[in-house]
Amino acid sequence: MSVFEKNTEEKLNGLLARAYDAEQGFTKAANQVESKALQRLFEQKANERNQFKAELEHELTAKGMDVTKYTGSFKGAVHRAWMDTKALFSNADEEAMLEEVRNGEKVALEDYEDVLKETTLPASTINVLTNQKNKIEQSYNRANYLENAF
Repeated sequence: MSVFEKNTEEKLNGLLARAYDAEQGFTKAANQVESKALQRLFEQKANERNQFKAELEHELTAKGMDVTKYTGSFKGAVHRAWMDTKALFSNADEEAMLEEVRNGEKVALEDYEDVLKETTLPASTINVLTNQKNKIEQSYNRANYLENAF
């Protein structure tokens, strides 16, 4: 039996889906930019999101929640398709990819903040989510900084 309420379970599964989508998006971005530095950054972020998935799955199964194995959400697939389209028509592919990364990170931050407002989360879950949110916030700030460099 899960220690989470149904609404909380849905939100946590949403974060898991977001981590999968972000991993796929960062991998796609790494393959679309020419800059080796940006490729490394995007690959690092993809690996980080893969770690997020593992941490979330471990935490949620430890709390008795059934974890859905994701192959990606419709929303994530649409965002990756938008990245492709934007890169195709943009003269500054790298700037466009950074903008999309920033946009995705902003939405992720909002999702994490929404889940962290839950009052029924155990301390260990709050810790995992807070650490992940902080890393996303650092990524968002870095994407802002890099985008402003163009």
